Amino acid sequence: MEIKSEDYHVWYAPETSTVFFRGFLRLAGMEEYRPVMDLLVNALEKSSQFTINLRDLEFLNSSGISMLSMFVIKVREKGNIHLVLQGSNKILWQTKSLKNLQRLMPGLKLDFA
Repeated sequence: MEIKSEDYHVWYAPETSTVFFRGFLRLAGMEEYRPVMDLLVNALEKSSQFTINLRDLEFLNSSGISMLSMFVIKVREKGNIHLVLQGSNKILWQTKSLKNLQRLMPGLKLDFA
């Protein structure tokens, strides 16, 4: 599972149950984020241990943050998934926004490097 454009790359690595994000993700609205959400949901079905690595995602617009919020809520509703979000201390949007996702799912683990 992979989505690739000139500006961003999103892919699932089944050997580590990790979805990686890289680049600048600034799609226009939730409909354009649907393929990314579908990739996340499909990957989620494959493991009860799940990681999203955002360390190389330099920009995510508000629609993307909303998409991530909706995904975290889906994970919380499943109830049996251990979710880890990996972020970078050097990217401002991540230090601010990822902590808010933890409010949606208190069991969510944040791993900043």
